[in-house]
Amino acid sequence: MSAARSGGPAWALLLVLCGAVFLEGSDIALLAVALPTIRADLRLGTGAAAWLLSGYVLGYAGFTLIGGRAADLLGRRRMFVSWLAVFLVFSLLGGLATEGWMLVVARFATGVAAAFMTPAAMSLITTSHPEGPRRDKALLVFAGVGAAGFSLGLVLGGLLTELGWRCVFFAPAVLAGALLLAALRLLPAEARPEPVPGGYDLAGACCAAAAMLLFAYGIVRLEHRGEGLGLTLGALAAGPALAAAFLLIERRATAPLVRPGVLRNATMMRAGLGALLFLGAFFGFQFIVTLYLQELRGWSSLRTALALVVMGCDAVLAPALTPRLVRRHGNARVILGGFLLAVAAYGLFLPVGKDWPYAAMFPALFLAGAAFALAYGPLTIAATGSVAEAEQGLAGGLLYTFTQFGSAIGISAATAVYGIAEAGTDGSPDAVLHAYRTALLVPVAMVLLGAAVSAFGLRGKPGGAFGPRGKPGGAFGLRGKPGGRAGSAAPAAGDELRDGVPR
Repeated sequence: MSAARSGGPAWALLLVLCGAVFLEGSDIALLAVALPTIRADLRLGTGAAAWLLSGYVLGYAGFTLIGGRAADLLGRRRMFVSWLAVFLVFSLLGGLATEGWMLVVARFATGVAAAFMTPAAMSLITTSHPEGPRRDKALLVFAGVGAAGFSLGLVLGGLLTELGWRCVFFAPAVLAGALLLAALRLLPAEARPEPVPGGYDLAGACCAAAAMLLFAYGIVRLEHRGEGLGLTLGALAAGPALAAAFLLIERRATAPLVRPGVLRNATMMRAGLGALLFLGAFFGFQFIVTLYLQELRGWSSLRTALALVVMGCDAVLAPALTPRLVRRHGNARVILGGFLLAVAAYGLFLPVGKDWPYAAMFPALFLAGAAFALAYGPLTIAATGSVAEAEQGLAGGLLYTFTQFGSAIGISAATAVYGIAEAGTDGSPDAVLHAYRTALLVPVAMVLLGAAVSAFGLRGKPGGAFGPRGKPGGAFGLRGKPGGRAGSAAPAAGDELRDGVPR
């Protein structure tokens, strides 16, 4: 829909949608800072405390694919408003919880709400702006605000925890309420969706959710290393098996949840893999740095949050600098530049010492935020730019599926490597520091792999995917007939046709 049909000024609509992704990003950070206080107050064990974070990831990763497709089929406004309300309700219930299991349930439900809400918000942006610089800038702002929500949420979490950990849940509920009222006013009513021929592919939806949940559960359990190894391996094996079953179901479904041709879209898949590696490295790095500052250095949660806020520089750089770079050099080169900057950032932190001054940490933290500003927005553009308007919700769902798995992999792998490095030591500060340095190799390895994926794409023909000035071509761009354009509804090469519908 155009800005004129959005029910309000384009900037106001973008503000509301960015507010939703800010809410989603800050909600994670708020809990991360408050977790030690919650654990002490409710007398939670280590495993129960970990599930407060893991429950959100499981809910988000398990349902984000369905959430994205639901936005396309059932209405983007309807999904955004409805699940924003669910987010509000369970944030309030989390603040009122008196037992650990209540918090875990509330966090899982909040993750499910985010899985439906966030892809709907992204698809509202992509369908509200015509393809080109305006849409690209809106997506860059959207991505930057989400990252800033996480970084600023760390600071807000420290402040709110001082007032009481329940404020960490009530504050997002207040923001969600304000956004809900604004959305009801600004987003126009939608026409009632027409029935989908052949139904809604419930078998595929259930299979996809089960596959995502089990695979995400197995990844989260990597943190436990040898404890319950059989359960971890079983979940990791069952996830891909159900994913294979899902693909078979989609091939035969009359109205598939995910058109198989979409999964053959090289542009989207490459961008998704890049997002997985980049987000996993970013959150793994931030997690290890937080542990280093609080556990080894003894910094308070508020002091740690203030130290990390420089990583939120992407909130300024993403809308101010990245669009210019994309117009001049194209998405592919900017993405590669972001990965290389992240390699430098995480590498600079590898020789961290027991008494490093903040001035020594600052360059790495700043470069990490700058790298996010360069890479994440263009990855978002690449993931959605080659998809028809009718499937923008699905594109957003696929992208957020990649990012959530990336976050889970990055944090879990860094935690597992840290535990292995520390096992068998005397627990001295030197041993703990060595374990942190070893764990930091995980984000370095992930961004090196991501840089290789990006550089491989640049080896294509000149002017290939999203080349200079946003023209199709190069690493993350379109593959198809000359003169084709992003967002074309034409089926990709190799797509099957059944009853005139691309499969």
